[in-house]
Amino acid sequence: MKKNKVISAAEAIALIRDGDVVTTTGFVQSCIPEALHAALEARFVETGAPRDLTLIMTAGAGDSKGLGTGRLHHDGLLRRVIAANFGRMPKVAQAAQENRILGYNLPQGVISQLYRACAAGQPGLFTKVGLKTYVDPRHGGAKVNTVTKDDIVKLVEVDGEEWLFYTATKIDVAFIRGTSADPSGNICMAKEALTLDNLAQAMAARNNGGLVIAQVERIVEQGSIKPKDVRVPGMLVDCVVVAEPEMHRMNYGVMHDAALAGEIRIPVAGIRKMALSERKIIARRAAFELPPNGVVNLGVGAPEGISAVAAEEQVTPYITLTTEAGAVGGVLASGSSFGAATNADCIIDQNQMFDFYDGGGLDMTCLGMAECDGDGNVNTSRFGGRLNGCGGFINISQNARKVVFAGTFTSGGLVTKVEDGRLRIVQEGRSRKFVKLVEQNTFSGPFAKERMQPVLYVTERCVFHLTQAGLELIEVAPGIDIGRDILAHMDFMPVIENPIPMDPRIFRDEPMELLADLLNLNLAERVSYDKERNLLFVNLEGWQVRAKGDIDALRQVLETACLKAGQRVNSVVNHDGFRIPESLYDDYAEMIEYLCKYHYLTTTRYATSAFLRLKMQEALRKRGLAPHVFERREEAHAYLERAGVDMGSDGVTATAA
Repeated sequence: MKKNKVISAAEAIALIRDGDVVTTTGFVQSCIPEALHAALEARFVETGAPRDLTLIMTAGAGDSKGLGTGRLHHDGLLRRVIAANFGRMPKVAQAAQENRILGYNLPQGVISQLYRACAAGQPGLFTKVGLKTYVDPRHGGAKVNTVTKDDIVKLVEVDGEEWLFYTATKIDVAFIRGTSADPSGNICMAKEALTLDNLAQAMAARNNGGLVIAQVERIVEQGSIKPKDVRVPGMLVDCVVVAEPEMHRMNYGVMHDAALAGEIRIPVAGIRKMALSERKIIARRAAFELPPNGVVNLGVGAPEGISAVAAEEQVTPYITLTTEAGAVGGVLASGSSFGAATNADCIIDQNQMFDFYDGGGLDMTCLGMAECDGDGNVNTSRFGGRLNGCGGFINISQNARKVVFAGTFTSGGLVTKVEDGRLRIVQEGRSRKFVKLVEQNTFSGPFAKERMQPVLYVTERCVFHLTQAGLELIEVAPGIDIGRDILAHMDFMPVIENPIPMDPRIFRDEPMELLADLLNLNLAERVSYDKERNLLFVNLEGWQVRAKGDIDALRQVLETACLKAGQRVNSVVNHDGFRIPESLYDDYAEMIEYLCKYHYLTTTRYATSAFLRLKMQEALRKRGLAPHVFERREEAHAYLERAGVDMGSDGVTATAA
């Protein structure tokens, strides 16, 4: 006969021994086995046991006020913590900062994937995630204090390339969570917002001869859970604990939401519109970077607003939003529900999502920033005297094809106001974010430059772009004075060539028609043809190439215009404020080569950006083309005049058409 595995929380926790390695599930405020954490805390407070546990967890699992893993702060209960996030258990973080416990802050995806390594009996994980950050042994090896001595991250070389090796820690006890269990311990997750790493954690503990304790909200009849609905099979589960409803909330702010659980779909139109605050300004500007038909990850804080903006602008069907917790598609949730999604297409396990992220599957990510320096380094893990932790930040930022960091320019009391389409700083924040040197390096700007990764830094008042020379100021909000509102509140001088205004639509409380921009529906309006002078004007001022598909769209528009002209044409192109990832310069040059071969008599272009001129010249010369890239439009027109093209009296102004 099969054993009935249903017991009380106290009986299950009584099986944990001193010195055990315990792993628990949960993401931010969702899917947390609160009854198990509470029972462990109660046993220790009453008996002083178990002692000296090692806690392993991926994302933070708590409310930052004492719930979740925050319950495990009592002196003597924990000896060591290996976690991606400490911010949601502040008293545990304080113990680590005061050298009262050992601690490691590893990337969330690494811990998630190490569960699988443990389950498979492997010694650890090889990955490039964490290179050149504080996780790298050359920069601290992820240790959070001075009493932590053992190295669990090693730098290795394979075929001439640098890799990191993370040592797997064997697991004795796994806390997991589901919705229903039968007496044999088969677990389903029908009402959970996420599945996370429950299966991998259970397998890791079981294969180490350890203990698996599952928290559920109900017991169902044996065999009533359909085989494909069983997310953790009973063969892996030792104990099942039925929690009281208050201890089994979907998250700390929501008892249950059927839309987040995927049980129903709700109209997107019902999602509340954001007010035009600095948070929405940031989200709106970042939304201009969204790649049509691309896959996107959004971080917590200011980046969350992009999901609401995308829904408001009816862009959501054209992008796939994801979270590292495993949600794919739909409208990403915020607040206490962060990590989940309304109307999701599917939910996959967290470790599988990080496989996708680490392999370069993300077209874009938008993440928050606490500090940034002149080299483009970003800190989100340790600042202002707080040990927050990196979460999934390192996996995501290091491997996405484009990174957008988003946040207010200063923090702590910042007050802004939008008046007649102009931004006014009513009260400046007390703390600067753009500092001389970040306190901890969670993202390496030089490493990103080495790999030609496009990186933007979006604030409510300006936008920076990472170049080989450092951070360049490329856009300024209307109403903002560069000296008074930007440079006066930075600890370093950015590169300043010719910043352009941020799009005025961002500062008007009405739809921006973002979809037309993202799908290049208005691209043809940037091209005009003067038949008398046989001159094609291409105004790419402020336009950006997000992906190769944008180049294909431009090629189609230009070829259509040339074919309509009925003859080879002379062209002049305005590239002021034009942006293109370094990885796509060759594709752009290939388009120019094609047009020169079939449609152009002569062509010239101009751009005030020295870096863009240099990269474009390099790409064109590589294809054997004369660059003809000038700094000013007057120089571009002078070249055409020397080539015998009649520019006319209005030639200088025509390119602005």
